[in-house]
Amino acid sequence: MYSDLLHITTLLHILQVVIASDATVVPNRINFDLDNQFVLPVAEGQLPLTAAYPTPPSEPPAISLKTRPITVYRPKSLDAHKHARLRSLLHAETEPIEWEQKVVSGPDIEDRHTLSQLARMTANAYQLPGHKNWYDLDSSWDVNTSFPFGWDNDEDGFRGHVFTSRDRSTVVLSIKGTTLQGPTSKKDKLNDNLLFSCCCARVDFSWTFSTVCDCYSWSALHQRCDDTCLSKALIQDSLFYSTGVKLVKDVIFLYPFADIWLVGHSLGGSLASLLGSTFGLPAVAFEAPGERMAANRLHLPLPPPIGGSSRPPVPITHVYHNADPIPQGACTGIASPCAQGGYALETRCHLGKSIVYDTVQKLGWHVDLRKHVIKEVILEVLDLQDGWPDEDGNEWDVPVAREEEDCVDCFKWEFGDYKKDKDG
Repeated sequence: MYSDLLHITTLLHILQVVIASDATVVPNRINFDLDNQFVLPVAEGQLPLTAAYPTPPSEPPAISLKTRPITVYRPKSLDAHKHARLRSLLHAETEPIEWEQKVVSGPDIEDRHTLSQLARMTANAYQLPGHKNWYDLDSSWDVNTSFPFGWDNDEDGFRGHVFTSRDRSTVVLSIKGTTLQGPTSKKDKLNDNLLFSCCCARVDFSWTFSTVCDCYSWSALHQRCDDTCLSKALIQDSLFYSTGVKLVKDVIFLYPFADIWLVGHSLGGSLASLLGSTFGLPAVAFEAPGERMAANRLHLPLPPPIGGSSRPPVPITHVYHNADPIPQGACTGIASPCAQGGYALETRCHLGKSIVYDTVQKLGWHVDLRKHVIKEVILEVLDLQDGWPDEDGNEWDVPVAREEEDCVDCFKWEFGDYKKDKDG
């Protein structure tokens, strides 16, 4: 019964996309509905049944976003990509994989309204429609047109929403970030500390019995961390990255001809970036910690640099402002509010390109953890109608996206196979 329903649903999605869209044309503007909320974990080989139900049509359109052509590089074979990653992880050997270049319809990151609406999608990943902090996405948005649903597993942690365009040509996955208090908080914190700390969330001796992995190698003169140990810690089932890989595969299967975008805030933004880099999907991350080191520790095969760039050409855009200490890796030290809350968010280097709003200079803000809240970013930064000056005095609706060159994470630490040397 389930397999028959899934087969019929998939055929309907394919027919909708083929009839409603021309694959040779990249639309400049698309209209979105909230399709459903995804619920995980999903059993191996099984697709989330709720993804088969589209939102009933409504008029007028809910969300209108501008698009633009974007070049992405995708592995020709996901199986080969997975094999290369495991070979690097288990045997420290590099295995070349083939990449294919493709032009897809991606979000127009230079458009103020598009970024603001994507940020609202991102914020809505933290709650259900109709709740206090749910954001209306446009004046025409009517939450009553959404298909009713709920989260089945309160403690899973990996949550969000799925938005689709009216013709099913574009799908946006919005991934929830860290919740400080609630049923998902424990797993959120574990993932934060595994992905964004220099070494197992070790800040000082008070963390000896509460680190998230045992990779610290004691030395009287140096801070040392075992690379192999860290890599093994990052492949455990509780890591959200592995859960996200399964989810993205399911969505690709359900919408085989759609352009798929990923968005998220904070931890959710970094996960969106890591998954976007894995599958070659456009991703926009808001106020996210630096995930470049996490990508290395996860042994993610990435496309080789092109042109004069030294960074891999991944379709990732980070959006943050310079009064937020988290994306800058500045919420550190035993006296910081992050450490006092049990978080070690120490990395600052990002994949892709970054759009950085200078709120310190323009708005007179001080660096403050409270400025990390997505509501503050939407209402006080992204929705601001004034222009943002660059270093040459030119003003832009959205600051220019740039690669973070010469960025180094955890420069006070030494990384190597210290446990192996000690055991040997």
